[in-house]
Amino acid sequence: MDPIVARNRTDLIEARRDGTLALVPTMGALHEGHRSLIRLARERADQVVVSIFVNPLQFGPGEDFARYPRTFDADLEACREEGVDVVFAPSADDMYPPGRQVSVSAGEMGRIVEGASRPGHFDGMLTVVLKLFNLVRPDLAVFGQKDAQQLALIRRMAADLDVPVEIVGAPTVREPDGLALSSRNRYLSAGERRVALTLSRALLAAADEPGAAQVRATAAKVLAEAPPELEVDYLVLVDPATFTEVPDSYEGEAVLAVAARVGATRLIDNVVVRLGR
Repeated sequence: MDPIVARNRTDLIEARRDGTLALVPTMGALHEGHRSLIRLARERADQVVVSIFVNPLQFGPGEDFARYPRTFDADLEACREEGVDVVFAPSADDMYPPGRQVSVSAGEMGRIVEGASRPGHFDGMLTVVLKLFNLVRPDLAVFGQKDAQQLALIRRMAADLDVPVEIVGAPTVREPDGLALSSRNRYLSAGERRVALTLSRALLAAADEPGAAQVRATAAKVLAEAPPELEVDYLVLVDPATFTEVPDSYEGEAVLAVAARVGATRLIDNVVVRLGR
């Protein structure tokens, strides 16, 4: 059955029905990673809403907002195949009426790691996510671990602002060669894609190291051997809840995260590592 397409708040209210509701927020250009989120939502809820909205607030100057892929017809077909009940596809004017002044601040955690490279990005992301929560009123929302700092910030926002939504994290989905699925992968040429594989190769090589120092050293060594077309932005080993760097003596779960540019395309990836005992 085709999903209901809600273009505005009124459509969304009319489409809602009784039972547990799960939201999967996306910016469209859906791939297998998004489908895995939808399937997890489908397992957990009576009704699944997928939002498709390219959020202008989370793109900074010089970023790829204008060329970000917009593939609504294909996205709608993917949602139909996955049994989505409602696709919420508002316009920018519906999401951000004229005169809007108030936004969500991501705080200090939004200014480090990925936030240091993309000032204001996480403020815009949290603002749209909170608006989606208020509009859709889900019982739970599903996000991918690939955007690990985003996931951590959404959990922090839900806790700090008493948002009554369960935040569910889903594992990163990878291509058979290890490349993390991303809507931006379509920008890569064949040669750039081969270079981009260095990111997942570095993370996976380091994932089984026993301590923080070894994890950092192994990942850095692989990245250092990459072709010059790979421009590394950062490689960090951080606490999954705060995204602050962990010391060499740290034991427990941590996130090894990397960001790099390959040609004109900026990619991020991460793995969860377990250190010490």
